[in-house]
Amino acid sequence: MTIRETTIAKLQQLSEPLLQEVTDFIDFVIHKHQVKIAESQPDETLVGKWSQWFEAVDCLDVSPFEPVSNYQQLLLNKYRQQGIVCNCLRNSCRGLVIKG
Repeated sequence: MTIRETTIAKLQQLSEPLLQEVTDFIDFVIHKHQVKIAESQPDETLVGKWSQWFEAVDCLDVSPFEPVSNYQQLLLNKYRQQGIVCNCLRNSCRGLVIKG
């Protein structure tokens, strides 16, 4: 006997109130698995929105183009020597970009 046949045989022996409980449980199991499937598949619009956000952020000026103080200039020079910061011209955007 298969699991389906065994289950059907057991269902046929249940009273109406117990059948309602079984039906409710089956609905719950189906819903739980549909939610799990939906959560595991990325939403294409969400992926597109994040891509747009990253493109926009890449063009932001992280700090003023010209350092305001001598301290800022020394700090930028130090970071450039360490390879942390570089000046960049990309997509008509000018600013500092952190490598990584």
